[in-house]
Amino acid sequence: MKSYTAQIIYRIECEGLPTDQYEEQWRLVFAEDEQNALAEARVAGLGEETTFIDRHGRTIYWRMLAVKDLQPVELVNGGLLFSMVREAELVPAP
Repeated sequence: MKSYTAQIIYRIECEGLPTDQYEEQWRLVFAEDEQNALAEARVAGLGEETTFIDRHGRTIYWRMLAVKDLQPVELVNGGLLFSMVREAELVPAP
């Protein structure tokens, strides 16, 4: 069994209001190969979809859009799960 990280994207929809809200989740899945890992990630993602009523009485929908990324990962002490480089935007001098 191999381990993979799966990046899953959800869209948050609010009944009656146009929103552009998304959530990005990173999940750990175990599978024999990449094809099965993708299937496992989809199952995990769909299992997190939900609908609920917010405090204002509006219906909120949490819908999975896609598994955006799938990467093999080695589960060892200190193993790298995720890394991101960000560049700061410099503010011009006055």
